[in-house]
Amino acid sequence: MKTELRALTSVRGIAAWLVVLFHIRHSIAGLPATAQAVLAKGYLAVDFFFLLSGFVIWISWSDRLRDGGAGRITEFLQRRIARILPLHLFMLAVGLCLALALRMTGRDTPQFPLAELPLHAMLLQNWGFTGALSWNDPAWSISCELGAYLLFPLLVFAIDWRRVPAAAILVAIGALMLLLHMVFALQGAATLGEQIPRLGLIRCILEFACGTAIGALWLRWRERWHWPACASAAVALFLLALWTSGILSETLAVPAAFATLLLALALSAGRPGNPLDAAPLHYLGEISYATYLGHFLLWFAFKLAFVGDAHAVGWPMIALYAALVLASSAALYHGIERPAQRRLNGLSLGRPRPISAAESR
Repeated sequence: MKTELRALTSVRGIAAWLVVLFHIRHSIAGLPATAQAVLAKGYLAVDFFFLLSGFVIWISWSDRLRDGGAGRITEFLQRRIARILPLHLFMLAVGLCLALALRMTGRDTPQFPLAELPLHAMLLQNWGFTGALSWNDPAWSISCELGAYLLFPLLVFAIDWRRVPAAAILVAIGALMLLLHMVFALQGAATLGEQIPRLGLIRCILEFACGTAIGALWLRWRERWHWPACASAAVALFLLALWTSGILSETLAVPAAFATLLLALALSAGRPGNPLDAAPLHYLGEISYATYLGHFLLWFAFKLAFVGDAHAVGWPMIALYAALVLASSAALYHGIERPAQRRLNGLSLGRPRPISAAESR
């Protein structure tokens, strides 16, 4: 993809902050019941991440993998690992420091099981080897993304979405969404946030695959974008209405709604007057990976330092924490994430070539 779709980067930043609010919602003093209920569904932002990841990676890499052979596959995996691993390992080291500090002061550390640390270091913790989230909880999705990256070259060589009729692509997306719903139903999971250690990997892979198909639709319709964008937005709203009214289950309606919403957002990106193209929102998206991976352990440390055992945290302290998340996200992005990514991308493991800003995301 030669030109970044800035609106999608901005949405990624908004989604990351929904996850932040999801994790702290029970501690916000005086939060209205309606807001509590909305934030309780913040974990669904991860499903949008999975779809968006498949979309961007298919557009950026499918042609090059198909035309470049084994060297390109090595390069692809190198760049994806360089994208996700350094910051993950840094945050894991932060978690280890917290665990050691707690143990030295005689406190229990159930959040930090040392026996599972090697799995987390290798990003294998959510491949069915563990029974609960631990260490840096949000990293479960990064573990699943690694699985999707490893399977992506197989998908590229198995099917070329460019040669598939648009109607067939829509049917394939629907079939993948239905399969996801059936897997969760067979496991007795009524929501997408249930049984993450067991179902997170399949949730990621199926939504990632849907994202690649959405990328193919975007390439076909981006020049005559208006009606497909309006129709996709309308379908997304209709599906969300069916879900909130209880007619459709979350495991069926929400991924399908997010898929159509992603297509609508991609088709309308870069159009005049799009508020999602604004520079502040775009920057939130730029640092969103650091926000996503950094906020959970920061909240853990923040509570230890300032809150203690209090269950209700006042708005001034919540505002302080939000400011710390924003500042730490910028610091992690510029100080850890990007420098480490550039260094690892510079290693000559595959065919060396410059990397564009859009491809690094």
